[in-house]
Amino acid sequence: MMSRKSQQIKQQSQQQSRPQLTRKRMSAQVVFAITMMVAHHAQAQSVVKAESTVESDSALDAEAIKSRVVISGSSVGNRAPVQSSLKATQPQSIITATFIEQSVTDLADFNAVARIAPSVGSGVSANGPGLAESKVTLRGFQDGEYNMTYDGIPFGDTNNPTHHSTSYFPARIIGGMVIERGPGNASNLGQATFGGSINLFSKELSADFNFTPYSTFGSWNTRMYGAQVDSGMLSGFGNAQMMFNASRLTSDGYLTYSSVTEDNYQFKFQRNLAQDTVLTVFSTYNKINSYVPDKGGVTLNQVAQFGKNYALNNDPTSQNYYGYNFNYKTTDFDYIRLQSKFAGWNIDNTLYTYSYNNDTYSGQDASGATVNGTKVGAAGNKNVPGYNKLNAYRVNGDIFKATNQFDAGLLRAGVWLESSNTNRHTYDLDWTLGLPNPKESSAPKSVSYEQRSSWKQYQPFVEFEWNAAPDLTITPGVKYMHFKREIDASVNQGTRIATNAEQTYTSTLPFLTANYSVNKEWSAYAQIAKGFLVPDLSMFYVNNPNLSTPKAQTSTNYQLGTVHQSRNLTLDADIYYIDFDNKIASTGSGNDLVYYNQGGVVYKGIEAAATYYVGNGFSVHANASLNSAKAKDTGLQVAKAPETTSAFGLLYKANGLYGSLIAKNVGTQYAKDGEPAAYKIPSYLTTDLTIGYRWKAVGSLVKNVKAQLGINNLFDQQDVTAVSANSKGVAFDQYTFQPARSWSLSVSADF
Repeated sequence: MMSRKSQQIKQQSQQQSRPQLTRKRMSAQVVFAITMMVAHHAQAQSVVKAESTVESDSALDAEAIKSRVVISGSSVGNRAPVQSSLKATQPQSIITATFIEQSVTDLADFNAVARIAPSVGSGVSANGPGLAESKVTLRGFQDGEYNMTYDGIPFGDTNNPTHHSTSYFPARIIGGMVIERGPGNASNLGQATFGGSINLFSKELSADFNFTPYSTFGSWNTRMYGAQVDSGMLSGFGNAQMMFNASRLTSDGYLTYSSVTEDNYQFKFQRNLAQDTVLTVFSTYNKINSYVPDKGGVTLNQVAQFGKNYALNNDPTSQNYYGYNFNYKTTDFDYIRLQSKFAGWNIDNTLYTYSYNNDTYSGQDASGATVNGTKVGAAGNKNVPGYNKLNAYRVNGDIFKATNQFDAGLLRAGVWLESSNTNRHTYDLDWTLGLPNPKESSAPKSVSYEQRSSWKQYQPFVEFEWNAAPDLTITPGVKYMHFKREIDASVNQGTRIATNAEQTYTSTLPFLTANYSVNKEWSAYAQIAKGFLVPDLSMFYVNNPNLSTPKAQTSTNYQLGTVHQSRNLTLDADIYYIDFDNKIASTGSGNDLVYYNQGGVVYKGIEAAATYYVGNGFSVHANASLNSAKAKDTGLQVAKAPETTSAFGLLYKANGLYGSLIAKNVGTQYAKDGEPAAYKIPSYLTTDLTIGYRWKAVGSLVKNVKAQLGINNLFDQQDVTAVSANSKGVAFDQYTFQPARSWSLSVSADF
């Protein structure tokens, strides 16, 4: 659907000189071949068991959390949309694979899964579920102020730890999620323990062979086809297990001229190499081509002319022409994990790599604040300005953990090592002529910025789960953070001068948590812990980086909570107080701009969630939060921090039939700091309905067939979810709205 002019200018832009990011992609095929050789060698030396005897090394370890997603002995445990563990040491929301499969459309992204939890705001994609990027807030912390992990591995952008919800992991390949609202213990890893963690997990491998084709059809000409193959136990290969999943999604999207195509591939392999040794290999690759303005949203004037779903058009004289606004994104995420025992220690090592490549082409300004007319050609022309933006990075790392069980408790120590290499640029374009646009004030006049950056970091940690009493566990710990960032820019962002600089950030972070088991159904916990947030790459966007060296932003978390789990009821509640220090501020402008630490924010609130099994297959769920995030200097709520969240649900599951009706409300928030009335965003409600049925043993070949109907935004609410203020005036502020009501029908079969 890309115009010939778009193809030409893309080729010309790519031919411009730019540093190339070194690729070290670990393909699934290569990893699989290595795995086969290692496993074959180990088979000749060891007795391989069907199930690992490696014990979980931590109540907070990724696999341990994952094993608690389904709570045994509780009728309501497998029905609750969110719940907490009796062993929790901080507020958390466990979201099961069952909920993802039966209450979330296959088209959705991971933020659509997370938004059910208390204190989670937004998560609504303006182009329809899974068809454009979305963001979520966590207690008012913005994306980039909390961690995301996949199978225990932190991931995120390299300019700051933000995330792209349509990349890497669509909801259909997620096997569970745990949202941790706090820094956790010393062994919780990531660059932004500041606001907590959203932890995603891969699907469990099946013990039986299955071939599962699936498809989804939905609104706006949406189609998704895929298939998954589960090997089951491979008796001829030491009872190894393997899974491969491939899918393609295409859609016109809800927003005008905003089509999207996505391909996703996932591979997972696991085998016992010895009685106490397990090898896991994982690889996923995701590719997206979408038509979307780089800085999206619609002005109120555009709403009046074209409607709330306006994004792009088919007018080649407009900066919003779809042929000028598109991107290509590819990502991969790969790891090899080895778990074993040595001299009484449980050893867990994960070697990983992931990459993100976003090649974006865009009109200069979707709001209309920038008029046509460039410096190319005759004076007074009306050429369409735009740009090409690249963000490409590769991250490599290793996570090592060792644990040992003593009479007094469990000792855990380890280290996280990581490095990154990034290539970023923005080149100015003249879309009308298909040429570079020399609009900048100095040479090179068609380059806004061109830079390479990197980091090297390490985080050693140690903690001890002390069995202080038969029902009381106290866990002190400490972690040291060392983070070195470098930039080498021929044309630096913001200043446009050549910049070669480095900055190092260090911090020592103490942790103390406790969990008390009142009885088999009730526990309580407490936490005092330090979190941190590494300053982002923009600290280098100054004339003299040596004068702009703020400290890492830190938080001190105080939290108390309780958890109840019985046959018919899950209930958890908590209160929190978070003191945020070293808030980064700036002074000066242009070449005099510097960043420094000033003030902070106090976050405090109450959260609760409950699910009650009524009987006859029915259960009801409710969760809610009151969230205050006020600046210390003004006492006013900070921007984009909802003051409340709530969710209510009715769920049913019995005799193959299942369904859910879930409403999520995001409370009042402000689009700008200082609570300006003009930027107050009222609360908004999104209600989703799902109905499905699973037929078992259909014929001699088909094990089961599943059909599922979903209706998103059942009551067709189209309220404002976000406002992006424009420095050129309120007339150019860009609004984001809930997408209109949509439907999807999914079918699958197991052979």
